[in-house]
Amino acid sequence: MQLIRPFTLLAPLIVSMSIMIASYFYYGFSPDIFPSLLLVILPAGASLAFLNAASNALNQATDVQADIISKPYRPIPKGMISVHEGMMVALLFYFASMIIASLINTTFFIFIILITFFTITYSTAPRMKDHLWWNQIWIAVPRGLLGILASWSVFGTVLQPLPIIIATIAFLFLFGGSITKDVSDKDADLAYGTKTLVNTYGEKKAALIALPFLFFPFLILPFCINMGLVDSSFWFLTFLAIPGFYVFILMYTGKKSNTVFENTGAWSAMYLTYFMFSSCFALLTVLSVFS
Repeated sequence: MQLIRPFTLLAPLIVSMSIMIASYFYYGFSPDIFPSLLLVILPAGASLAFLNAASNALNQATDVQADIISKPYRPIPKGMISVHEGMMVALLFYFASMIIASLINTTFFIFIILITFFTITYSTAPRMKDHLWWNQIWIAVPRGLLGILASWSVFGTVLQPLPIIIATIAFLFLFGGSITKDVSDKDADLAYGTKTLVNTYGEKKAALIALPFLFFPFLILPFCINMGLVDSSFWFLTFLAIPGFYVFILMYTGKKSNTVFENTGAWSAMYLTYFMFSSCFALLTVLSVFS
């Protein structure tokens, strides 16, 4: 459980299931969602959660030396699990994720394959985690853009304005928000050649770089509404710029590490904002369908 970090699995589970529910009602499926929830939505959500678990295990198995410095309490640095066992756990979860995805539909399965590519190349050769700016992209693309589109594809087509806009907002937000995870690892990352915005420019400058991505993506929605691309009910999501700005404040002021969730307060707030984004989007989608 420590290896796969259960709290981080809530993000793909909650976000993906919210998007799937939104897609389900958007395309006018039966109001009785329970059969689909049990047979399709929960398995598809589990597929994405398992993929995240695999990524967490792989990342720890390939970052042992850095974790000895920054996170010595993790199971591999403590000697509770070997690197080989960590790799086997990652492989098991990758396999489980793909098996489940193959039972959903072809498009969803293709997205899972794409996300898998990004998570593997993030931690192993060419190890995009070590490359400045690219490491942010390699997190934001699979967890934001592809994750949202994969979830939408369970019941609908991704080649429509609504899923593309929502996925783009998620990508931009996570591009900035994922900087928060590098604060507690800055010394270890620097020691082992991983260049991040935090250890390259400092915490305050990195927070300023993150600010536009935490705040402005939500302001895209009013323009999309005026252009007739999305329903007017989605204007409410622009208020998420407020917690996005709060994430920046926590980053800039340097709130200390959150011992419960193994990272900074800004990191936890970023995840909670992402939860609100997906759940509010799903709620507004359902309400717009029945209004």
